[in-house]
Amino acid sequence: MNRLFLGLPAPAKLNLFLHVTGRRADGYHELQSLMVPITLADTLDFELRDDGRITRTGDLIGAEEDDLCVRAAALLQRESGTPLGAAIAVEKRIPAGSGMGGGSSDAATTLLALNRIWRLGWSRDRLAPLALRLGADVPFFLGTGAAFAEGIGEQLTQVACPVGWFAVIHPQVSVSTAEIFAAPELTRSTKALRIADFSALRDNAVRSGVAGGGTLFGANDLEPIVRSRHAAVEAAIAHLARFGPARMTGSGSAVFAVVPSESAAKEAVNHLPSGWQGWAVSSLPELPLAEW
Repeated sequence: MNRLFLGLPAPAKLNLFLHVTGRRADGYHELQSLMVPITLADTLDFELRDDGRITRTGDLIGAEEDDLCVRAAALLQRESGTPLGAAIAVEKRIPAGSGMGGGSSDAATTLLALNRIWRLGWSRDRLAPLALRLGADVPFFLGTGAAFAEGIGEQLTQVACPVGWFAVIHPQVSVSTAEIFAAPELTRSTKALRIADFSALRDNAVRSGVAGGGTLFGANDLEPIVRSRHAAVEAAIAHLARFGPARMTGSGSAVFAVVPSESAAKEAVNHLPSGWQGWAVSSLPELPLAEW
């Protein structure tokens, strides 16, 4: 039995747009978004344990039992009935509270890795309900690549997305997703796109926006609220807007600009204010564990 998986990637994502189209009776919001994975990634190591324990080392934010990797491992262990455990080590590069899905991506990589190291043989379709129980973004990272997301983010249509370059900035503030979605000024009535609109959506949001360094389709409906409450996010968008169409991803606080080349992305993240982080990244043609 394979006892080790070392250096498995858990990539970040960007929401090229994020529309809030309604609010359900259970309080969750109906969304539509185009999500793309990018080259910025956490790295995870896994070692099989025969004693059934799940341990977590490396970069840890908050209590161990609240960590999404630990929760993913415990959920899969419980649902599968395996007596095996795992030692999980995580090297974090994706900032927490940035809207780039770092914790969700870590959880998805954990499900895929432990499915193999425990030799469960579960399909992705069988893992998907567990992913959704862990968080709305986790199912995306179980997919194959860029996707059009609907519902609360779990209804995914995989799309072909040409590789494009982005300048990404994290202005070192953490944004509460729950607080932003609860904001009374949040617009929750953006007109929903139909699947019949999808060709035009892809042409505008993907080809023009990503591949060509041109315009961005739609909007991020959460962005105005975050910008009004966090001056650093406002400043980061203003900085990136000098280099290309700029927008916040997810519920923030990371922001990105679509740029035409790697050199343009590097230029945009040079000479940032003290404390800010910046990356020149490209989108990924597929998720790195897409074949698992």
